[in-house]
Amino acid sequence: MNPQTLCLFHAPEDRFRLTVGEEKSYVTVKPVWSAPLSHPGRYLSLVDGKGEEIVMLADPKELPAESHRSLELELKRRYLTSTILSIDHAKVEFGATYWTVRTDRGSRDFVTQSLQENAQWLGENHLLLVDVDGNRFEIPDVTALDETSRHFVETIL
Repeated sequence: MNPQTLCLFHAPEDRFRLTVGEEKSYVTVKPVWSAPLSHPGRYLSLVDGKGEEIVMLADPKELPAESHRSLELELKRRYLTSTILSIDHAKVEFGATYWTVRTDRGSRDFVTQSLQENAQWLGENHLLLVDVDGNRFEIPDVTALDETSRHFVETIL
């Protein structure tokens, strides 16, 4: 599918939509990165409300300018990431990890399941945690954390 035939927009403001040329419209669309770690910024899947793929974009920058702006806004909403500044408490119970942290957006309590899948090392000291609701929390440099916070990371991971 030619990316130039895709029109992505918000209507109403909180609903992301897609129109494909004169052929078809989708009232609910979600952008999903297919390979966010190995190919950042490339291979974006647009899925419908049922989670079925509509189209895969090898390079989202090939979209028309207005569609690309709408897509960027939706991606910022969908992939909002908080930066963890310190870890006040963390404990593991029955396979779930309960975190109390301070982030760049304030204090947060969240739960992660299956750390093998939901704790990703993006570099030697760069850690990404994804909670049960899909929220993303990153620690850009674990070694820069205070001693207590580092202890929680080392003990749990």
